[in-house]
Amino acid sequence: MSRPKNKSELLIQSATQYDRLMALVKSFEEIEITFPEGYLNRNVKDVLAHLHQWHLMMLDWYSTGMKGIKPEIPAKGYTWKTTPDLNREIWKKYKDVPLKEVIPLLHRSHQEVSHLIEKHTNDELFEKKRYKWTGTTSLGAYLISATSSHYDWASKLIRKCMKASLETEST
Repeated sequence: MSRPKNKSELLIQSATQYDRLMALVKSFEEIEITFPEGYLNRNVKDVLAHLHQWHLMMLDWYSTGMKGIKPEIPAKGYTWKTTPDLNREIWKKYKDVPLKEVIPLLHRSHQEVSHLIEKHTNDELFEKKRYKWTGTTSLGAYLISATSSHYDWASKLIRKCMKASLETEST
């Protein structure tokens, strides 16, 4: 998958990767299977909740940044180096939320991020340093990370872990 270079590519890749992810999730007869040891996200629901929370963080960064305030990225009290700690907190937040509740949450936050992309011009999305809060990069780079790239990561992780879990069950 090549990295989107314009608004159209970003919208297409985001929608395509999201649809592929959701089709993958629907393809499993037994979706509640526990992933092998060693993965923070213990099942499909955990991965989907992770994506949802990162959508919410992206939307918050955007909302704060567009008001001229520097957002706390990735989250208050965390740095990019401590992202694993942040991801553990995300897991804890959603560990008791059932899959049937997480899927609509993810769908709604995916739509919100998609609407955010749609409301901007190509230049607004891909011009580096256009917004002070995005630093030396572009708004589009943040949105790629929150959508198409993250959906691709999730699909690969789910596929790998479900395969390993199913193989373990059959032996």
